[in-house]
Amino acid sequence: MQRHEPTSLWCALTRAGGLSGRWLWDRDASVDLGALAGGSSLGGGREALRGRAVLVATQDQLAAALALIELDGIARRIVLCPPGLAPEHLSPLLVRAGIDAIVGDRSASEPAVAAIGCFVTCTPRIEPASCERTPEVETEWVLLTSGTTGTPKLVVHSLFTLTGAIAGGRKLGLGAVWSTFYDMRRYGGLQVFLRAMLGGGSMVFSSTGEAIGDFLARADAHGVTHISGTPSHWRRALMSPAAQKIAPRYVRLSGEIADQAVLERLRATYRDADIAHAFASTEAGVAFEVGDGLSGFPASLVEQRGGAVELRVAGGSLCIRSRRTAIGYLDGAIRPLSDAGGFVDTGDMVALRDGRFHFVGRRDGTINVGGFKVHPEEVEAVINRHPKVALSLIKARSSPVTGAVVVAEIVARVGSDNGDGEVDCGALREELFALCRSALAPYKVPAVIRFVSALGVGASGKLVRSDA
Repeated sequence: MQRHEPTSLWCALTRAGGLSGRWLWDRDASVDLGALAGGSSLGGGREALRGRAVLVATQDQLAAALALIELDGIARRIVLCPPGLAPEHLSPLLVRAGIDAIVGDRSASEPAVAAIGCFVTCTPRIEPASCERTPEVETEWVLLTSGTTGTPKLVVHSLFTLTGAIAGGRKLGLGAVWSTFYDMRRYGGLQVFLRAMLGGGSMVFSSTGEAIGDFLARADAHGVTHISGTPSHWRRALMSPAAQKIAPRYVRLSGEIADQAVLERLRATYRDADIAHAFASTEAGVAFEVGDGLSGFPASLVEQRGGAVELRVAGGSLCIRSRRTAIGYLDGAIRPLSDAGGFVDTGDMVALRDGRFHFVGRRDGTINVGGFKVHPEEVEAVINRHPKVALSLIKARSSPVTGAVVVAEIVARVGSDNGDGEVDCGALREELFALCRSALAPYKVPAVIRFVSALGVGASGKLVRSDA
């Protein structure tokens, strides 16, 4: 691990415009950050957590955010437990991370959690307390990868690696109100939270199970100025009339491929906002942000050497080297995640077209059609161009002839066809077949197009992908 003079999120927060007038809001509670100057969200349990490896396993994001502010610099390790973690993954996680304390906002109900023995409750009720906040250690921040299958990997960061892109980014200005569809216990949401804190701003959290319209109404009520999410988040939001409620100055996309269609729809909706899409991964950190309104990224970024971030393309996969890269994977001990040259292979495949690299999909997500590889995201980007399509998902279906065929599931945009809001699915199906045949190789054209009322989006904000 790179060593630096110990610092903490608390120190960074107080340097970034102080605490006065800054708030954290979720659906059911709010906290004036100024109250933390003379109090604690952990009550008398804070001292018991010094030097420990702490699992932050709260139900609410607000409690998790308060725990991070309290623990960074005094806990040896913080592990952020994301929502939706499969129960069978909990016990191995506790062992692999060496957890010896739990912070939660409810009582310890899981047997594996109760067995730890040290459980401290974190609540938005700030109790008066005299807290020594001088950082004692460089706390390890451990995040879980957001893959939808298999056991999540534990990725070790520090405050230094997590905030490298923020320190060198745009000047946010004091008083910004940030929000995101992401959960802050995953890399993308944590980046937004840290940007809000280091930029001197406030933060509106989403809540598990909250309808998009209700969340956007809350964001509007608190005067949101900066908001981010995955392209899937944004496509779903743009289907809601509540999308018109907010008037952000800055809109950001990350986590999935930002195709031209979603960028143009956001521009049409938020004409006065800066709209950008970024590439980041839990392991490699933030690589770049693109704000020119076009999908993909300029090839010139790959040619730069010696900067804070270096990119290369190896075997079609984007590789990243930077000081923002995670320290390593945690499995009892910390092991490297980069190659001998310091590059992290993201597994995200790119193709060069007209001076720009475009993301085409994940290396491990290809569909094999008669020996030819199909990236689902590439086909989705074509289908999403159609003005009557709100959202699409490409799947594989077994075929005795080719091994697999491509199947498209489509959510149509309500009101895009007839005056009564109905969509002529038969006509739209034929238009989509024609569009795909004109833009894609024959083996990439869907064999089946079916219309659905909704598509699943996982806890990470990405489309849920499974075999048809």
